[in-house]
Amino acid sequence: MLYQGRSVYNPLMKIAKAVITAAGRGARLYPAATPVQKSMLPVVDRDGFTKPAIQLIAEEAINSGAQDICIVCAPGDESQYVEQFKCLRQNLLKVFQDADWAQKMAARLDDLLQKLHFAIQPEPLGYGDAVFRARAFTAGEPFLLLLSDHLYLSYTDRSCAEQITELASEQLCSVAGVQVTRESLIANFGTLAGRRVENLSGVYEIERILEKPSVSIAEIELVTAGLRTGYYLCFFGIHVLTPAIFEILEAQEGRSVSQSELLLTPALDELAHRERYLAQEVKGVRYDLGQKYGLLRAQLALGEAGVDHDEILHATLETLADVRLGLRPGDSGRPR
Repeated sequence: MLYQGRSVYNPLMKIAKAVITAAGRGARLYPAATPVQKSMLPVVDRDGFTKPAIQLIAEEAINSGAQDICIVCAPGDESQYVEQFKCLRQNLLKVFQDADWAQKMAARLDDLLQKLHFAIQPEPLGYGDAVFRARAFTAGEPFLLLLSDHLYLSYTDRSCAEQITELASEQLCSVAGVQVTRESLIANFGTLAGRRVENLSGVYEIERILEKPSVSIAEIELVTAGLRTGYYLCFFGIHVLTPAIFEILEAQEGRSVSQSELLLTPALDELAHRERYLAQEVKGVRYDLGQKYGLLRAQLALGEAGVDHDEILHATLETLADVRLGLRPGDSGRPR
């Protein structure tokens, strides 16, 4: 099929595979992420259960329809993931053997382990290289792409990943999740320009993508009609991509032998020129665990949105009050 001069990926567009890139060691989370992968750091989920962060991300993919999940990781990490998930499962059943919730959690870990696959990135040669390592796993099928250090919180009854996969299945093309972002922050994200698609709220036809542009460049090349002045569309960290991305990455790898990394953003820009590629404003928020206080912010958001919202709100307000009043732990309540 052709869409205004560009091809449209057609074969039913069922997204049954997900790729999670997790090869980075998390230098910004030193020393916590030195002995273990940053994606295995514990987080209390909305259901009140403590899980490794990557389990939340994998469940995001599973709940959007993924039947198989590939973790792109550093050499040796694949066995650690399996061992740690198995150990977590065994501990649940051993320590809480009579608890129904522990049985359910163990069953979810069993399901996850059955869906897990791994691809190895021998060296940290860029995000594009990490994605390229999953080519054999995807086997010519479209796939959901997620980051191992991003947690996503939806404002609706559909998860952030579901919002993207549903649009991709309906429109038979690649889709990128985006957020409208003020210009002072765009140097942190892949940023794009597009034009609104009629009859689809918050959806844009992607025309141009640049990686972490300056404001001056964005003002020239990345203005999207309909957005407020000084605001741009930035990547959210969730994509559905067609197999064409691997052909583009392979070609760019051959052209960039002098570069130390293979970047994904230039390949996505070329994808937008080769075939139909949509951007959708995600009704939700993402938290980068690698940022300063990123893990804390993610935990507060999950707690407030979950079953423990009253407890987390009370604890947060109490802590803020203690700090503002200048109290130390163990003080009798008298300000200093």
